[in-house]
Amino acid sequence: MKLPTLLRTPPPRVAVEIGPARLTAVSVAGPAGAAVSLTGWAVEPLPAGTVVPSLTAPNVARPAELRAALGRLWERLGQRPKRVGLVIPDAAAKVSLVRFKDVPAKASDLEDLIKFQIRKAAPFRVEDSQISHSAGERTAEGQDFIVVQARREAVLEYEQACVETGASPGHVDLSTFGLAHCALATSGGLTGDWLLVHAGTEGASIAIFRGQHLVFFRNRGSAGDGHLGDLVHQTAMYYQDRLGGRGFIRVFVGGTTDAGLGDAVWKGIQERLGVRAEIVAPGPHLMVEARRPADPGTAGALAPAAGAAFSLWSGE
Repeated sequence: MKLPTLLRTPPPRVAVEIGPARLTAVSVAGPAGAAVSLTGWAVEPLPAGTVVPSLTAPNVARPAELRAALGRLWERLGQRPKRVGLVIPDAAAKVSLVRFKDVPAKASDLEDLIKFQIRKAAPFRVEDSQISHSAGERTAEGQDFIVVQARREAVLEYEQACVETGASPGHVDLSTFGLAHCALATSGGLTGDWLLVHAGTEGASIAIFRGQHLVFFRNRGSAGDGHLGDLVHQTAMYYQDRLGGRGFIRVFVGGTTDAGLGDAVWKGIQERLGVRAEIVAPGPHLMVEARRPADPGTAGALAPAAGAAFSLWSGE
């Protein structure tokens, strides 16, 4: 699966997720381009208000507290990495799907066309943005592209926190994209249409994939209207009416602990979709070299960082 990232260089062996409630880190081992295993992990809670994800406002409200928490995270991990893959909240970026009937042959012309297309709906100036894109599904109507746009200053806030602890980010990803990569790594490959629901304290993201192609993405903040179950139902209706969907073969969920959602919510979602919801987490076969096992709740918390690390080393 080729999902866009906001920054990419040769892959690091440690990935860290900076979220509004906690930090998570994983280390991996294995030859690049092949299957890897998770060799270590750590979780460090964050004081409320330290990180406040936003498209248009500062994201790191208390830089000193974030730096201190990252230092404690490296101690828990048992290493102080020099390079890391960085996973940031979905709410810090805007994800768009754009389609072109004719795709320019030159990369620079394609970039200009994408910038022109997203400029209309961008909540901030394109010139102040960090933008990444990757090719999505190809249909008779044209070629889709998944575009991620974030304020350059917002991305820098997260990067700077890592740099100040000696860890230079070589790759920046979004939390739900990391979760999707973890779902792919643990499911043995996915074909057909599948749904991913990522719920947390700061809101929820819903993504629809057709095989390995992202075909729908929506992020709703915690202040948004509507119950999560209703949001999933609305997405399912859009999937049937606008995407020609014939039903999801799998439904994955992540971040449920942070969201404080009860079993009744997920039961309702499953009843609406007619498919059992599966929690995304790195399974024991991916954690065989870890120093200590993780309970199911912790393993689920590690999923976005683990997925980002797995995708880096598998070359996806």
